[in-house]
Amino acid sequence: MTKRQNFEEIKSYSEFNKYYWYRDELSLICKQLGIDHTGTKQELNYVIEEYFKGNLIKKNAEKKKNKNVREVSLNCPLLCCGFSFNSKFRKYFSNLTGVENFKFNADMATAWRKVKKENDTNFTIQDMLDVYYKKSNYAKYDNSACEWNKFFKDFCADDKNAVFNNKLKVASILWKIVKESSFQKKYSHELVEKYWNIIDEYC
Repeated sequence: MTKRQNFEEIKSYSEFNKYYWYRDELSLICKQLGIDHTGTKQELNYVIEEYFKGNLIKKNAEKKKNKNVREVSLNCPLLCCGFSFNSKFRKYFSNLTGVENFKFNADMATAWRKVKKENDTNFTIQDMLDVYYKKSNYAKYDNSACEWNKFFKDFCADDKNAVFNNKLKVASILWKIVKESSFQKKYSHELVEKYWNIIDEYC
């Protein structure tokens, strides 16, 4: 097992990427480096990747306001049509897709955050539709934010762990070991067996 180093000791993005970082940790690192510390976990990872390449991404100054247009069409930029995840646009996308109870998905939400962050005046309704149909890789939701939840769920689903009264505590001990190592961020019963002495010490 490779114990996670302090950020100051890490010399490359590939080394940095071996370890699990919480969004708040990434934000704090970016803040200390004087680079943009806002946005999603995926966006902060990108800012840190660019930092290791020598590109310092600063927080955008106040963005230029875009004049809204009243008519909405496929070639209309999102920033110019008053786009929002509201009932008006749910109905609009429902008509486009033929899905009666249309819901914006996680990739669409990530794309919208990217559009606003980068002030992308070229990204249109059609582009957002392409994201919905998975025809575009403009932005992808970062599923790694859910890794702990899946780890804990899988830990609780393992019948062999019925012996533990406080499953949350035991799972947290194992998760701390996993997230600070270069291990896959997934639960397996081998972890319980391997670190039984540590579990026994704290429980």
